[in-house]
Amino acid sequence: MTTRIWTAALVVIGDEILSGRTQDKNVAQIAVWLNVQGIRLAEVRVVADRTEAIVEAVNILRARNDYLFTTGGIGPTHDDITVDAIAVALGVGVVHHPKALAVLERYYETRGGLTEARMRMARVPEGAELIENRLSGAPGIRIGNIFIMAGVPHITAGMLDALTGTLEGGQPVLSRTIGCWVAESEVADLLREAERAHEGVAIGSYPFFREGRVGANFVVRATEQALVDACVADITARLEAAGRTVVEGGI
Repeated sequence: MTTRIWTAALVVIGDEILSGRTQDKNVAQIAVWLNVQGIRLAEVRVVADRTEAIVEAVNILRARNDYLFTTGGIGPTHDDITVDAIAVALGVGVVHHPKALAVLERYYETRGGLTEARMRMARVPEGAELIENRLSGAPGIRIGNIFIMAGVPHITAGMLDALTGTLEGGQPVLSRTIGCWVAESEVADLLREAERAHEGVAIGSYPFFREGRVGANFVVRATEQALVDACVADITARLEAAGRTVVEGGI
């Protein structure tokens, strides 16, 4: 019996990617994240901020893959047309999601209030659910087998984190957490090297400020315990070699 391989496709949306002004980092991080879920990224397409280009890509790729992810074009400006284009592709209207409005209202309460432009980020294709975004308020969107996500890589990472372990077809994801009183920026390279050295592993980094000092918890995820344990041991050794104390289970 052959095991069915679940696949995903990615549409990267944005003139700035095609012009070379912005370098895409989402292909790599989405591929690694999907790999950890046990789902294969089968194809990627980069398209301009044009409705017909987005509609065509979305309809082709969602039909021949189990999942379709899109990044980019869901911000507050007039050229952020991803939501409208996907609504056209699906033949549905666009509505303001009440929960998204409430989230944005809370987020912008101390940041100048919810303007007309910011309200655009609560627009979703009719019938959609939200993907939590703890970083910048504006949520991602899930409708059918389509996941509509931010173009900014660290915000995309947070949205992927919210989806971890929720996709059907993926293998159960195992995790372990360690903590350290260290600034996340000081260990970014160390974490990147550890992730590269351990195929099939994803590392989430969650900085915090407590007791007047900075620290971070690191969550290591994979579908096999041996991979998780080997990567945790590696990160621990690297941190301890740099004179840091590692706390099993997180801080």
